[in-house]
Amino acid sequence: MRILFIGDIVGKPGRKIVAQALPGLRQREQLDLIIANAENAADGSGITPKIYRELIAAGLDCITLGDHIYRRVEITSVLESETNIVKPANYPDEAPGRTWAVVEAANGVSVAVISVMGRVYMRPVDCPFKALDRVLAEIPADIKVRFVDIHAEATSDKQVIGRYLDGRVSAALGTHTHVPTADEQIFPGGTAFQCDVGMTGPYESILGRKIDRVTQATVTFRPTPFQVATEDRRICGAIVDVDSETGCATTIKRVMINEQEAIALQADCEPSSQAPVAQSPSG
Repeated sequence: MRILFIGDIVGKPGRKIVAQALPGLRQREQLDLIIANAENAADGSGITPKIYRELIAAGLDCITLGDHIYRRVEITSVLESETNIVKPANYPDEAPGRTWAVVEAANGVSVAVISVMGRVYMRPVDCPFKALDRVLAEIPADIKVRFVDIHAEATSDKQVIGRYLDGRVSAALGTHTHVPTADEQIFPGGTAFQCDVGMTGPYESILGRKIDRVTQATVTFRPTPFQVATEDRRICGAIVDVDSETGCATTIKRVMINEQEAIALQADCEPSSQAPVAQSPSG
């Protein structure tokens, strides 16, 4: 089976290119499941119920979240009621949301989805290793395909977590830093890994925000709102092929879809406006 994981969807530009390209990308790559980190989907920080529904309608099967999960308090109702969106597993039990989800892929295989936050240069959270041990023990043994979003700042943090999970999950892919890394690989135990799959949104930016705003705030220390940029929209992520019988990954490849490719993918999925010409019977 084939799983696409999309990295940090940033604001309206990120949501727009996802909606534009996803149906065609699913068809072209013969994808069975699409997961995305969407904690930056609402104007660069957080997610709302409306945006959650918009992204699911666009073709996402499951959504993972990270440290911006509660920036929009209205998302609480979705976190408490929907079964295809997860909070970081090492957040407190009292925090709204589920620590893992099971979604059915297009090929009928059940897939467990987990998000976990790192601790290096991040807000204080519970131990990710103990949280993962607990969650993996809770998931039914017959669910072989298991996916983990490692939402962390430091590459060392992500690598330790990834190695800790080797042979226990199908894929452990990183988010949060918004910059795709070139270290995609299959670990010896059959776990696909990449430190960061990258950002989905405007790349004529600084991590999705307008360059002049971030530069002014950094150079002058003047309080400056970091507005979401708009240009050079791209989808970044990774496609992982998984043996659904064993849960082991067999291949991983980076994905980067630019605006021109998104337009082409959209066109490929649109029904032809020209009706077929009726053929006269021969003879």
